[in-house]
Amino acid sequence: MDHNLTPEQLDSFGREVLELHLSVKADVGEADVRYIRRVITAQRALAVLGRGLLFASFFPPAWVAGTACLSLAKIIENMEIGHNVLHGQYDFARAKDLDSQTYEWDHLCPSDQWRHSHNYLHHTYTNVRGVDHDLGYRILRVTEEQPWHPGHLLQPLYAAWLALSFQLGVGLHDVDVRRFIFQKKSERDPDEARRLREIGKKALRQALPDYVFFPLFAGPHAPAVFLGNLVANLVRNVWSFTVIFCGHFPDGTATFDPSCLTNESTAHFYLRQLMGSANFEGGRVTHFLSGHLSHQIEHHMFPDIPAHRYPAMAKRLRVICAKYGLRYNTGSLFGQFKSVVKKLFRLALPGRHRAPPALAAA
Repeated sequence: MDHNLTPEQLDSFGREVLELHLSVKADVGEADVRYIRRVITAQRALAVLGRGLLFASFFPPAWVAGTACLSLAKIIENMEIGHNVLHGQYDFARAKDLDSQTYEWDHLCPSDQWRHSHNYLHHTYTNVRGVDHDLGYRILRVTEEQPWHPGHLLQPLYAAWLALSFQLGVGLHDVDVRRFIFQKKSERDPDEARRLREIGKKALRQALPDYVFFPLFAGPHAPAVFLGNLVANLVRNVWSFTVIFCGHFPDGTATFDPSCLTNESTAHFYLRQLMGSANFEGGRVTHFLSGHLSHQIEHHMFPDIPAHRYPAMAKRLRVICAKYGLRYNTGSLFGQFKSVVKKLFRLALPGRHRAPPALAAA
């Protein structure tokens, strides 16, 4: 792992980050539960309002407003509620509706599969090549260390497809679909077959309300309701793609050889999360709609802390990083996304391509 810290400095860095983590964790309590319950109430109200307005689609402004409300409701459920509840951020409340082991979110990926592929594999092995399946989602080349093949020439198209169908990409990223399709039936991994069946069932449960039941209830306005639901799902997918890619793949984010995991200390773990993550800046609404994954660095370091606390934690973490001369990768949402797009185009071509120089430490 490329850094300029002495062993003593690294240990000191790790202790300071751990102290930050534990101090906030000790303060988590009823105020955090009240916060997430207010969010859940507002999200459900937005969903009901959006569905209701879409039934009045004979009036074009109602269709626009309904689609916007439903889009926001889906984004909030996935980003600020589902993702964070499934990380166990509210398990301390011992409430069934906030339990990470029983919560089922409005997402194609079944919650039990998400807890394994995301909470365990991704957060344990973040940006470790060949281990973290989030690194390129099995179809994109996001680092020069990944071997190039001619199919990568179409990478910008793959990325556009992934943005529009991000639910599907996330749902399938723990399954080697290409290998599964071309394997003989007798050679297929039964666990992968089971996961695919579960995803298929979840897809049906999601599709029926949006594309069958609600349109049917709308009678003559069924096409408008169908279209509104489709647009809301596309908006949610594109926004989720943007947030996740801006937190993982801008220039300046590092990837790691599996050897880094050997005897990895807590301090090394925190440093790997720092080096492999990026934040983007914005106001309270931007942070909220991103599920506070605009603070991806803090999320990778402290996934069990309620995410709405990340902005305050970021201020303290930046001071620690500056103290040790460590780069804290942050920038505007537009700037980070532009960096991601350039990287995807650059790495679609064979050979090694020099990335722009890293920014100075925060």
